[in-house]
Amino acid sequence: MPERDDPAVSVTVVRTGGIAGLRRTWHVAPVGADARRWLDLIEHCPWAEPRPDRPSGADRFSWKVSAEIGSEHREARLQDAEVTGPWRTLVDAVRASPDVTLRGGGRRDPSS
Repeated sequence: MPERDDPAVSVTVVRTGGIAGLRRTWHVAPVGADARRWLDLIEHCPWAEPRPDRPSGADRFSWKVSAEIGSEHREARLQDAEVTGPWRTLVDAVRASPDVTLRGGGRRDPSS
């Protein structure tokens, strides 16, 4: 059960592009002590860092990472090559979470 002071937390990762141009969405909404771990992952990402709007290239993925912490909303649009460091850690954690909700593509496979 969440503690009263814990804000609601959710993270959504959307991947588009690739050879087939498919869109896949992963979503987690952790609670309680688990939410605190996700807050740490979210806080380590450079949300305010400016990113140039440039095409990702043929058959490359584009990513949209969104985080909700209480009423606060954060969002970043990343090219495949930018999903490194803390972004990679957050994206991989969302995709590998046992509590993930997956849309687009049907099966739960964090490697795809």
